[in-house]
Amino acid sequence: MAEVVSFKKDAATGQAPISVAVNDGVARLTLANPPANALSIAVMETLMDELDKAAADRDVRVVVIASTGKVFSAGHDLKEMTARRGDGDRGRAFFERTIRLAADLMLKITHLPKPVIAEIDGLATAAGCQLVASCDLAICTDKSTFCTPGVNIGLFCSTPMVAVSRAAHRKQAMEMLLTGETIDASTAKDFGLVNRIVPQEYLSQVVQKYASVIASKSPLTLKIGKEAFYRQIEMPVEEAYDYAARVMVENMLVRDAEEGIGAFLEKRHPEWTGE
Repeated sequence: MAEVVSFKKDAATGQAPISVAVNDGVARLTLANPPANALSIAVMETLMDELDKAAADRDVRVVVIASTGKVFSAGHDLKEMTARRGDGDRGRAFFERTIRLAADLMLKITHLPKPVIAEIDGLATAAGCQLVASCDLAICTDKSTFCTPGVNIGLFCSTPMVAVSRAAHRKQAMEMLLTGETIDASTAKDFGLVNRIVPQEYLSQVVQKYASVIASKSPLTLKIGKEAFYRQIEMPVEEAYDYAARVMVENMLVRDAEEGIGAFLEKRHPEWTGE
């Protein structure tokens, strides 16, 4: 039976911005403030709190970030931000807080010791596209669309650019950032933003299958591997090989690797201890 919990309410809407379900090793965090599922301060703070809880929960192996409604996420809450232009500093302090919080959220996903899968059904735009690009895997419906449209309103998507340019190929990322045009799911897959495209009716089923497969692996191995992936990807190739070799040797010495190799040789299922 899934555990469903409601959390801190958005002061503006009075609604809980995130719903949480934990079942069979998978924590499902659902953006629940349609129609825009905007990344307001309350939403981002709640997401970060729930990611921290998932990281600390030994029973959680994989995190899924999904949404309700027709928009996965429209990015930052522009109404929330515009309302602060009347502040004495024209909103600077609030803008800095919002953008810094978004960066911290994306980094938390990258540094989370557990894989994070984005489940997209609808539009992911601006910081919403950044959220997709920041997740380890992304699976979307054939009706999903993606864009970084800041250039259309005089605000270049500079922070979404960080994640998008690391997920998509360089020229494709620039195409999105310079034109601000919306791309369909097939183009997003060609660009490298998503892993799989599935019919809408099968989306949750496919995501759950991926999550279950990953959740069946050693949690320690997943932690080691995810950290190593993001560290080596920024290194020169020689340095990356030196680093990866050290990681692999240390990985070989942990109990789960000994158990996994032993189970493979003995033709049995491994019993992970996370050690």
